[in-house]
Amino acid sequence: MARYIGPVCKLCRSEATKLFIKGHRCYTDKCALERRGYLPGEHGRTPRKASDYGLQLREKQKVRRIYGILERQFKNYFKLASRQPGNKGENLLRLLERRLDNVVFQLGFATSRAEARQMVRHRHILVNDRLVDIPSYLVKAGGKISIKAKSRKMDRVQEALELAKTREMPSWLEVDPDKLIGRVLKLPSQKEIGMPIKGELVVEFYSR
Repeated sequence: MARYIGPVCKLCRSEATKLFIKGHRCYTDKCALERRGYLPGEHGRTPRKASDYGLQLREKQKVRRIYGILERQFKNYFKLASRQPGNKGENLLRLLERRLDNVVFQLGFATSRAEARQMVRHRHILVNDRLVDIPSYLVKAGGKISIKAKSRKMDRVQEALELAKTREMPSWLEVDPDKLIGRVLKLPSQKEIGMPIKGELVVEFYSR
């Protein structure tokens, strides 16, 4: 499967928003957006006036990059969200937040979603005490997420737990940092996501 392999900090500068792709670096003064808070490229410092389409496209790209999803998979999520009752934009964001790699990151078991995705694929994560190695697995309300016993002493896990102390836990999740067990209390609403995302712009993009 194709993946972006360029400098990930460039993506944050392109969207003029912290996407928290780089892990620990995003929380320090080494963050590229903090050091160079303008768009990348030769004309990055030149102000640009975006059209309605441009705003919709940038929002869609931003959401894709936050969750590390390719275009086809992202479009499939939108189709699934469109078939569910309620607001399409909120349905879409709720589906993305329920991805196992995102939940592992939000619980503080990994420093970034990319690292969480790798942990899931390398079979370090349990869902309801059963091994799951699919990052796109959709966690349900009441689900229990834990780290395999043999994996709990890994340096990357300990670093993530230290970093998690400086982050605010989403209200729809809870975690026991001593036992390394997290729970999904409920499905999140758009207000509980905690990222500057406008789901309605994504809906407008695909509804053209």
